[in-house]
Amino acid sequence: MKLSEQEKAAHRAAFRNMGLAQKADHIFTYYKWRILLGLAALIILGSAITRQLTQKETLVSLALVNVSVGESLEADLTDGFLRHAGANVRRNEVYLYKDLYLSDDADILNHEYAYASRMKMMGAVSAAKLDLVLMNREAYDLLSRSGYLLELSEDLFADAPGTWESFAPFLQSNDVILSDNSIEYQLGEADQQIVDVKTAVNAIDVTDLPLFAKAGFPESVYLGVIANTSRLPGCLRYIGFLLTD
Repeated sequence: MKLSEQEKAAHRAAFRNMGLAQKADHIFTYYKWRILLGLAALIILGSAITRQLTQKETLVSLALVNVSVGESLEADLTDGFLRHAGANVRRNEVYLYKDLYLSDDADILNHEYAYASRMKMMGAVSAAKLDLVLMNREAYDLLSRSGYLLELSEDLFADAPGTWESFAPFLQSNDVILSDNSIEYQLGEADQQIVDVKTAVNAIDVTDLPLFAKAGFPESVYLGVIANTSRLPGCLRYIGFLLTD
Protein backbone atom coordinates (compact mmCIF):
# COMPACT_ATOMS: atom_id res chain seq x y z
CA MET A 1 0.00 0.00 0.00
CA LYS A 2 1.35 3.40 -0.99
CA LEU A 3 1.84 5.80 1.91
CA SER A 4 0.71 9.44 1.86
CA GLU A 5 3.23 12.25 2.29
CA GLN A 6 2.00 12.82 5.85
CA GLU A 7 2.50 9.15 6.73
CA LYS A 8 5.96 9.19 5.22
CA ALA A 9 6.84 12.30 7.24
CA ALA A 10 5.54 10.65 10.41
CA HIS A 11 7.64 7.56 9.78
CA ARG A 12 10.75 9.68 9.20
CA ALA A 13 10.15 11.58 12.42
CA ALA A 14 9.61 8.35 14.37
CA PHE A 15 12.82 6.92 12.92
CA ARG A 16 14.81 10.05 13.95
CA ASN A 17 13.59 9.68 17.51
CA MET A 18 14.68 6.03 17.79
CA GLY A 19 17.82 5.00 19.60
CA LEU A 20 20.78 3.52 17.70
CA ALA A 21 19.83 -0.10 18.50
CA GLN A 22 16.21 0.55 17.52
CA LYS A 23 17.30 2.09 14.23
CA ALA A 24 19.50 -0.90 13.45
CA ASP A 25 16.67 -3.30 14.29
CA HIS A 26 14.23 -1.30 12.18
CA ILE A 27 16.53 -1.22 9.17
CA PHE A 28 17.27 -4.95 9.37
CA THR A 29 13.58 -5.83 9.85
CA TYR A 30 12.38 -3.93 6.81
CA TYR A 31 15.40 -4.16 4.53
CA LYS A 32 17.10 -7.45 5.53
CA TRP A 33 16.60 -9.17 2.16
CA ARG A 34 18.07 -6.21 0.29
CA ILE A 35 20.97 -6.16 2.75
CA LEU A 36 21.57 -9.91 2.47
CA LEU A 37 21.41 -9.84 -1.33
CA GLY A 38 23.79 -6.89 -1.37
CA LEU A 39 26.26 -8.69 0.92
CA ALA A 40 26.03 -11.84 -1.23
CA ALA A 41 26.76 -9.78 -4.34
CA LEU A 42 29.76 -8.17 -2.64
CA ILE A 43 31.11 -11.57 -1.53
CA ILE A 44 30.75 -13.02 -5.02
CA LEU A 45 32.37 -9.97 -6.59
CA GLY A 46 35.19 -10.03 -4.05
CA SER A 47 35.82 -13.72 -4.63
CA ALA A 48 35.91 -13.22 -8.39
CA ILE A 49 38.36 -10.33 -8.09
CA THR A 50 40.57 -12.26 -5.65
CA ARG A 51 40.59 -15.33 -7.90
CA GLN A 52 41.44 -13.19 -10.91
CA LEU A 53 44.31 -11.51 -9.06
CA THR A 54 45.76 -14.68 -7.53
CA GLN A 55 45.07 -17.34 -10.16
CA LYS A 56 48.22 -18.54 -11.85
CA GLU A 57 48.63 -19.56 -15.46
CA THR A 58 50.00 -23.08 -15.85
CA LEU A 59 52.87 -23.05 -18.33
CA VAL A 60 53.34 -26.80 -18.09
CA SER A 61 52.16 -29.60 -15.79
CA LEU A 62 54.32 -32.48 -14.59
CA ALA A 63 53.30 -35.76 -12.97
CA LEU A 64 55.67 -37.56 -10.61
CA VAL A 65 54.91 -41.27 -10.99
CA ASN A 66 56.69 -43.77 -8.74
CA VAL A 67 59.24 -41.01 -8.13
CA SER A 68 59.74 -38.75 -5.11
CA VAL A 69 61.73 -35.53 -5.18
CA GLY A 70 63.10 -33.43 -2.36
CA GLU A 71 62.31 -29.78 -1.76
CA SER A 72 65.42 -28.58 -3.57
CA LEU A 73 64.76 -30.57 -6.75
CA GLU A 74 61.06 -29.69 -6.64
CA ALA A 75 62.00 -26.00 -6.55
CA ASP A 76 64.36 -26.54 -9.50
CA LEU A 77 61.66 -28.33 -11.50
CA THR A 78 59.07 -25.59 -10.86
CA ASP A 79 60.42 -22.14 -10.03
CA GLY A 80 63.71 -22.99 -11.71
CA PHE A 81 61.97 -23.51 -15.04
CA LEU A 82 59.88 -20.34 -14.61
CA ARG A 83 63.01 -18.26 -14.06
CA HIS A 84 64.69 -19.97 -17.02
CA ALA A 85 61.66 -19.12 -19.18
CA GLY A 86 61.62 -15.52 -17.94
CA ALA A 87 58.12 -15.99 -16.49
CA ASN A 88 56.68 -14.19 -13.47
CA VAL A 89 56.75 -16.67 -10.58
CA ARG A 90 53.77 -14.96 -8.94
CA ARG A 91 51.60 -15.14 -12.05
CA ASN A 92 52.71 -18.46 -13.56
CA GLU A 93 53.34 -21.99 -12.34
CA VAL A 94 54.55 -25.46 -13.15
CA TYR A 95 51.70 -27.58 -11.81
CA LEU A 96 52.81 -30.81 -10.14
CA TYR A 97 50.80 -34.01 -9.81
CA LYS A 98 52.71 -35.56 -6.92
CA ASP A 99 52.76 -38.95 -5.21
CA LEU A 100 51.25 -40.98 -8.06
CA TYR A 101 51.87 -44.73 -8.03
CA LEU A 102 51.37 -47.13 -10.94
CA SER A 103 52.02 -50.86 -10.85
CA ASP A 104 50.67 -54.09 -12.30
CA ASP A 105 52.00 -55.94 -9.26
CA ALA A 106 50.60 -53.76 -6.48
CA ASP A 107 50.05 -55.76 -3.30
CA ILE A 108 46.89 -55.65 -1.24
CA LEU A 109 48.05 -52.63 0.75
CA ASN A 110 48.97 -50.62 -2.35
CA HIS A 111 46.21 -51.79 -4.70
CA GLU A 112 43.71 -49.04 -3.83
CA TYR A 113 46.45 -46.40 -3.98
CA ALA A 114 47.55 -47.63 -7.42
CA TYR A 115 43.94 -47.66 -8.64
CA ALA A 116 43.30 -44.13 -7.34
CA SER A 117 46.52 -42.90 -8.97
CA ARG A 118 45.56 -44.49 -12.28
CA MET A 119 42.11 -42.85 -12.18
CA LYS A 120 43.58 -39.47 -11.28
CA MET A 121 46.09 -39.69 -14.10
CA MET A 122 43.52 -40.89 -16.63
CA GLY A 123 41.27 -37.99 -15.65
CA ALA A 124 44.06 -35.45 -16.10
CA VAL A 125 45.03 -36.93 -19.47
CA SER A 126 41.42 -37.08 -20.68
CA ALA A 127 40.97 -33.41 -19.75
CA ALA A 128 44.25 -32.54 -21.54
CA LYS A 129 45.60 -31.07 -18.29
CA LEU A 130 48.72 -33.23 -18.05
CA ASP A 131 51.79 -32.50 -20.18
CA LEU A 132 54.87 -34.27 -18.84
CA VAL A 133 55.60 -37.27 -16.66
CA LEU A 134 58.69 -38.05 -14.59
CA MET A 135 58.76 -41.77 -13.82
CA ASN A 136 60.73 -44.87 -12.93
CA ARG A 137 61.15 -47.83 -15.27
CA GLU A 138 58.01 -49.66 -14.15
CA ALA A 139 55.80 -46.63 -14.75
CA TYR A 140 57.57 -45.95 -18.05
CA ASP A 141 56.82 -49.47 -19.30
CA LEU A 142 53.16 -49.22 -18.25
CA LEU A 143 52.55 -45.79 -19.77
CA SER A 144 54.41 -46.65 -22.97
CA ARG A 145 52.49 -49.87 -23.56
CA SER A 146 49.21 -48.04 -22.97
CA GLY A 147 50.05 -45.39 -25.58
CA TYR A 148 50.14 -42.46 -23.18
CA LEU A 149 53.52 -41.13 -24.35
CA LEU A 150 54.25 -38.97 -27.36
CA GLU A 151 56.71 -40.40 -29.87
CA LEU A 152 59.72 -38.10 -29.94
CA SER A 153 61.25 -37.14 -33.27
CA GLU A 154 63.74 -34.64 -34.63
CA ASP A 155 60.93 -32.72 -36.35
CA LEU A 156 59.42 -31.81 -32.97
CA PHE A 157 62.55 -29.85 -32.08
CA ALA A 158 62.90 -28.06 -35.44
CA ASP A 159 62.47 -24.66 -33.73
CA ALA A 160 65.15 -25.45 -31.14
CA PRO A 161 68.38 -26.13 -33.05
CA GLY A 162 70.80 -28.40 -31.22
CA THR A 163 68.29 -29.71 -28.67
CA TRP A 164 67.62 -32.99 -30.46
CA GLU A 165 71.32 -33.68 -30.92
CA SER A 166 71.98 -32.89 -27.26
CA PHE A 167 69.34 -35.38 -26.11
CA ALA A 168 70.15 -38.11 -28.63
CA PRO A 169 72.35 -40.11 -26.20
CA PHE A 170 69.56 -40.11 -23.59
CA LEU A 171 66.59 -41.08 -25.79
CA GLN A 172 64.82 -44.30 -24.88
CA SER A 173 62.71 -46.73 -26.93
CA ASN A 174 59.88 -48.83 -25.56
CA ASP A 175 56.99 -51.01 -26.70
CA VAL A 176 53.63 -49.49 -27.61
CA ILE A 177 50.64 -51.82 -27.90
CA LEU A 178 48.61 -50.94 -31.00
CA SER A 179 45.98 -53.65 -30.52
CA ASP A 180 45.42 -56.52 -28.11
CA ASN A 181 42.65 -59.12 -28.18
CA SER A 182 43.62 -60.76 -24.88
CA ILE A 183 40.17 -60.24 -23.34
CA GLU A 184 38.39 -61.72 -26.37
CA TYR A 185 40.80 -64.66 -26.36
CA GLN A 186 40.26 -65.33 -22.64
CA LEU A 187 36.48 -65.21 -23.16
CA GLY A 188 36.73 -67.69 -26.02
CA GLU A 189 35.64 -65.11 -28.58
CA ALA A 190 38.91 -65.40 -30.55
CA ASP A 191 40.80 -68.48 -31.70
CA GLN A 192 44.23 -67.05 -30.91
CA GLN A 193 45.73 -64.22 -28.94
CA ILE A 194 47.14 -61.46 -31.13
CA VAL A 195 49.05 -58.49 -29.74
CA ASP A 196 50.24 -55.89 -32.24
CA VAL A 197 53.24 -54.04 -30.85
CA LYS A 198 55.57 -51.40 -32.22
CA THR A 199 58.71 -49.82 -30.79
CA ALA A 200 58.81 -46.06 -30.34
CA VAL A 201 61.26 -43.47 -29.06
CA ASN A 202 59.12 -41.90 -26.36
CA ALA A 203 61.19 -40.95 -23.31
CA ILE A 204 64.42 -39.39 -22.15
CA ASP A 205 66.65 -40.91 -19.49
CA VAL A 206 67.27 -37.83 -17.36
CA THR A 207 69.14 -39.60 -14.54
CA ASP A 208 72.52 -38.12 -15.43
CA LEU A 209 71.34 -34.68 -16.52
CA PRO A 210 72.55 -31.79 -14.32
CA LEU A 211 69.33 -31.26 -12.35
CA PHE A 212 68.90 -34.94 -11.52
CA ALA A 213 72.45 -36.19 -11.09
CA LYS A 214 72.83 -34.38 -7.76
CA ALA A 215 69.55 -35.86 -6.45
CA GLY A 216 71.03 -39.35 -6.16
CA PHE A 217 68.12 -41.43 -7.45
CA PRO A 218 68.56 -45.15 -6.67
CA GLU A 219 67.33 -46.12 -10.15
CA SER A 220 66.99 -44.58 -13.58
CA VAL A 221 64.43 -41.81 -14.02
CA TYR A 222 62.69 -41.02 -17.29
CA LEU A 223 60.84 -38.03 -18.70
CA GLY A 224 58.03 -38.46 -21.22
CA VAL A 225 55.60 -36.13 -22.98
CA ILE A 226 51.91 -37.02 -22.75
CA ALA A 227 50.61 -37.80 -26.23
CA ASN A 228 47.61 -35.44 -26.14
CA THR A 229 49.34 -32.52 -24.41
CA SER A 230 47.77 -29.16 -25.15
CA ARG A 231 51.01 -27.34 -24.35
CA LEU A 232 53.57 -28.98 -26.63
CA PRO A 233 55.72 -25.82 -27.11
CA GLY A 234 55.96 -25.52 -23.32
CA CYS A 235 56.92 -29.20 -23.06
CA LEU A 236 59.71 -28.79 -25.61
CA ARG A 237 60.94 -25.68 -23.81
CA TYR A 238 60.92 -27.61 -20.55
CA ILE A 239 63.00 -30.39 -22.12
CA GLY A 240 65.49 -27.78 -23.29
CA PHE A 241 65.60 -26.37 -19.77
CA LEU A 242 66.69 -29.75 -18.43
CA LEU A 243 69.88 -29.46 -20.44
CA THR A 244 70.93 -26.40 -18.46
CA ASP A 245 73.13 -26.56 -15.39
